[in-house]
Amino acid sequence: MTNRLSGPLPDPSADAGYPADHPERVGFFTDTSVCIGCKACEVACKEWNALPSEEAGVPGDLTGMSYDNTGGLGASTWRHVAFVEQTVPAQRSATVDLGMPATGLPDAANDGRGDATEVRWLMSSDVCKHCTHAACLDVCPTGALIRTEYGTVVVQNDVCNGCGYCIPACPYGVIDQRPGDGGAFKCTMCHDRLGAGLMPACATACPTESIQFGPLDELRTRAAERVDALHAAGVTDARLYGHDPNDGVGGDGAFFLLLDEPEVYGLPPDPVVTTRDLPSMWRHAGSAAAAVAGVVVAAFLGARR
Repeated sequence: MTNRLSGPLPDPSADAGYPADHPERVGFFTDTSVCIGCKACEVACKEWNALPSEEAGVPGDLTGMSYDNTGGLGASTWRHVAFVEQTVPAQRSATVDLGMPATGLPDAANDGRGDATEVRWLMSSDVCKHCTHAACLDVCPTGALIRTEYGTVVVQNDVCNGCGYCIPACPYGVIDQRPGDGGAFKCTMCHDRLGAGLMPACATACPTESIQFGPLDELRTRAAERVDALHAAGVTDARLYGHDPNDGVGGDGAFFLLLDEPEVYGLPPDPVVTTRDLPSMWRHAGSAAAAVAGVVVAAFLGARR
């Protein structure tokens, strides 16, 4: 049997046992270049899924970190909009002469203050990646984490025993336990809405279509075209993250267009499914156990002589 813990996997749902006529795999493409940080996706997610408002234990608790009042993904925050403030070289755009007094950028050669700079915001709505190879699902001892007919990964809360194995297994740090009940929670991609022919709540609420939902293959094609358009417009830093089926998780069901390195957004630069090496680890452990057993048997037989 081939190793289903890593590498490209064209149809995760079929691999999970769904019949050939199952729905096509769907996902999210989040274009951060048009995200305005409104957090409508966060609100819609919490409202639809009836998630509690608190993360730090106090309802409405502010983090004190910029304009971000949620801080990160967690058991009660399945969508999180990151606010990344950067100081970058000022952009000297072409101007139109209106005959007015000059109000341009300072001349760095004459004012002694160095190159002119400006502040920019990088905003990105983060979510569970619904990995092709989901380590959280692989390590779950109760079968609480399952692959759905849409290729997504969800937690069956009535089956979860709160062991927490899934939390360190996730290479993105997405899944988390909720204080009080110990259960594990994360984005379901609104599985209940998908069954009714509706889009997930976050994508429905996004006013700029930064969050796009649809068949995963179509989203990948659309994302590649968007990157080409941005490069043609001079936005050379635009790049895709999580779209490649040959990456360490077999490609993500939720991938992103970023305007800077993944680390800037709090994303791992080269995520790898944490269960990838389990087969080789078991083989090495088995070989070591066989060697020890051989030594014990040889010692026993030698003692009898």
